[in-house]
Parts: sequence; C-alpha cells; structure tokens
Amino acid sequence: MKPEIEIYDTTLRDGSQGEGINFSVADKIRLAERIDAFGIHYIEGGWPGSNPKDIEFFHQAKRKKFKNARLAAFGSTRRKNIAVENDQQVRLLLDAETPVVTIFGKSWLLHVKEVLNTTPEENLVMISDTVKYLKDHGKFIIYDAEHAFDGFKADPDYTVATWRAAEQAGADIVVLCDTNGGCLPNEISRMVRAAREKLTVHLGIHTHNDIGLGVANALVGLESGAAHVQGTINGYGERTGNCNLTTVIPIVALKLKKPCLPESSLANLKELSQFVDEIANIRHDPRQPWVGATAFAHKGGMHVNAVQKVAHTFEHINPEAVGNSRRVLISDLAGRSNIVMKAQELGFKVSNDTPELKGILSRIKELEHQGYEFEAAEGSLALLISKTLQHEDAPFKVDAYNVSMRRDESSSVCEATIRIRVGDERSHTVAEGDGPINALDRALRTALVKFFPQLKRVQLTDYKVRILDSTTGTAAKTRVLIESSDGKEVWGTVGVSENIIDASLQALVDGMEYGLARK
Repeated sequence: MKPEIEIYDTTLRDGSQGEGINFSVADKIRLAERIDAFGIHYIEGGWPGSNPKDIEFFHQAKRKKFKNARLAAFGSTRRKNIAVENDQQVRLLLDAETPVVTIFGKSWLLHVKEVLNTTPEENLVMISDTVKYLKDHGKFIIYDAEHAFDGFKADPDYTVATWRAAEQAGADIVVLCDTNGGCLPNEISRMVRAAREKLTVHLGIHTHNDIGLGVANALVGLESGAAHVQGTINGYGERTGNCNLTTVIPIVALKLKKPCLPESSLANLKELSQFVDEIANIRHDPRQPWVGATAFAHKGGMHVNAVQKVAHTFEHINPEAVGNSRRVLISDLAGRSNIVMKAQELGFKVSNDTPELKGILSRIKELEHQGYEFEAAEGSLALLISKTLQHEDAPFKVDAYNVSMRRDESSSVCEATIRIRVGDERSHTVAEGDGPINALDRALRTALVKFFPQLKRVQLTDYKVRILDSTTGTAAKTRVLIESSDGKEVWGTVGVSENIIDASLQALVDGMEYGLARK
C-alpha cells in the first residue's frame, strides 16, 4: 500500500546534534540498517560537507543495500557569489552518491541579511541554482525551508518567494521547518495552509520541541496539507530536541488512520526505540509515550480492577500494537486486582479467590510504609509472593557479616566477612573491595557460588541509593535499589534500613535469591 504520509528520519544528522550524543561511523551504519528494516522511507545520513566522519559514513553506505529507505545526504545551498559547480560543499553532496539530496536554504530575511550577509535577490538565486544543479545530476531533491514560519511571520511575500524558487527549480518536496521550535499549533496550521494554496509541490513539515510542541506541531502540519514528516527516533536533537518519530508514527497510523509504514513495523516500535537509546548510550526514558516502560503501567487499585475486567477502560490501545506490554505496579495504592495481575505476570497461579492475597497485600502496604518500593523491585516482590504462597524456606541464610576499612599512607582498603548457611552447611568468607558495599557483594558472591555455581552468571548492573528522610541527617533511613542480570534477563531488588550497609545487603541477598528462584 502506498503511504499517505512519508516518514523522514534525521536521527543520524539532526539527532546527533543533541547534547551528549556522539555516533561513530559504525554506530551510524548500524542505526541506518535498523531504521531501514523498520520501514522508514528516508534516512538522512549526515552532512558530508561538514566533517570527515560523515564523508566516511557515505563511503561505507555505498556498499549497503537498503530495502525500504532512500538514503539522503544533507547540505546547504551554494555560497553567495560563487558558481554552484565551483562550490566544494555541493560537490561533496554529489560525491556521497545517495539517491536523495536534502538541502536547506534561508526563508527569513533576518537570516538573509544578517547571517548570510547577502541580498534577498542573491538568496533566491542561491536556492534556484543549487536545486537545479543537483536535479540536473539526477538527484531526488528535498528542500528544507529553514525558519519557514518565522520568515513567513516577518515577511510572507518574500518567504513564499523562497519556497517558489525551490519549487520552480525542480525540488520534489518542499519542507517547512520550524527551526526555532517556538511556533504554536494555530500558527503552523495557518502557514501550512497558506503554503498549500501557493505551491503545487509535495509539502513536508519539520518541527523542533523547544516549547514542548514538536509532535503537536508536526501533526497539525500533516492535517493542514503536508504529507511528509521529518523527525528523530526518541526525539533526539539540538536544544530540547526534534519531533519524536516514536510518538508521531503510531499517532498517524493508529489515531489518524493514515497509512505510513508497513503494518508489521509498529509491533517493533519499542524495540527500535530501545535500540537507538542503546547505541547512543542513553538510558531509555520510561515515560516516553507509546514505547516507555510506564506507558501502559497501572498503579491505582480501581484502575487495575477495571483493566483486569476490560483492558481498554484505561488503555487507549493494545500495548502489543507498538511492541509494549501492560505492567501492574505494586504500592500502598494497590488493591487485590493489582496483586492478582502482578502475580500472574510474574508466573504465579493465583486468582481473586486465592486466600493468601489479603496477607500479601497487607504485607506490601506495611513494607511500603516503612520505605520499601516494589515498582522497580519485582525480584523482591516475587520472593515475597512466593514465600507467602508456597511457604518455602529461603535457599540460604546470612548468619552474620562484618565490614571494616583500613588505611595506609597511599590508599584505603575495605574488607568484608560474611557467614552464610545452606541447609546444614556453613561458609565463612572474606573479600576486599572498592568500598564497603563492593567488598560485601564480593564476599557474598564468593560464598554462594560454592553451593550454587549458576550464580556465577549473575552480575550487579546498577545500584541506587535514596535517602528517605533527610531531616534526620546521617541517621536517615536509606532505600537501596539494585539491578541484577544473568545476561539474559534483568531484575530489581530492594532493601531499607537506617544502616546503608544493611539496606544494601538486603537488596543483594534478594538479588541472588531471585537469581536462583527465577523460572
């Protein structure tokens, strides 16, 4: 089915301009291949005229075959007072050998006069010359009208003239860019409609998120006459980011009911979002619409009760449609339905009539009152439920531990000793570490792997400390959340105490115990 809305991804170029994001050439190749596999129509690979890394990317990309996407090289109109064929930056766009070339030009007289330091007439010729030259070399041309909306507000006649210059020179798509990201939806709508009346060329929309309206403005642009939308995966971009494609794509497909990507692609949306975060070395935002871990998380007891009966009472779509899943959170707001659904999610065979549910719920609320939190500690929660339902003893017990520190002239060393009991057998282990918690973690692991060799695979992957009542100073109660992994799955556990070492040991013990109990 031919798409009604085209998707143009600029994660590799515009997205890489975000603070803290730096893709290597290998990263960009991997991202391009994954974005292509997802079914997006255009991938903007970078600006070959701006840095050697992008030149190398396009050199390597020539050897790749993309199944769905058309690769685009990005650049600008020719420089002022120079023939287009003599402009090195334009030459590099051709050398990239991409089927698509995207160039930007100035729409706003302020930029023409104060940034380019040229005349309005010369700017129009710069646009026309560059588009025509690239078109004559067989390229599909996308013209990004930079600052289209600010320019239109300042001088609509001149701004429209710049768009027409691109259209008349042969541009295949003219994209209106809210480069400063400061427009309101009604302004976007009015100006896109005006462009639709003035131009016959295919229209696109490119928005930024500086006032939190990047996605809203893109959608308004589409509803007002654009049929091509540009953005980045997870909204990466300069300042506060670009239009977020992981939000726009499902809205277009599932809410506006407009064909944009293969139907099978949507089910991989969350996976794509997480993959891009992983390559960027950025922790996935759990509050992302559609693809975040909390997008379909339910906490209030009344809500969970309703979802248990009819899912769409509190869910606007089926989470699996975008590759996500429903999560039931456990806290002091939980009701019986929370426990049933969460226990079933964790693999326990329970129903609303299970007699132990009341005791489990009471215990959870009591622990939450003490400062425990189970939303990110499903390992500890599963152990609590298991012990209540199955009345089984723990596979091991910590009888005692001690942590000490000694210091010499050049360094300090922490040492931990721990005594554990497994059935009738006991183990007394000593270990050193970089701090008391690391020493205790090493001692516990060393002791346990003698009895449970499978725990060699379990590693601590994250450690967080939260002071629960800072008004009591150094005597404050501490909550420790740790994340463990066996290389295949990840789970969280929790400990709470006025003593940070005690709290840490609780979480460490639960992490190991869940590693043994997990099925």
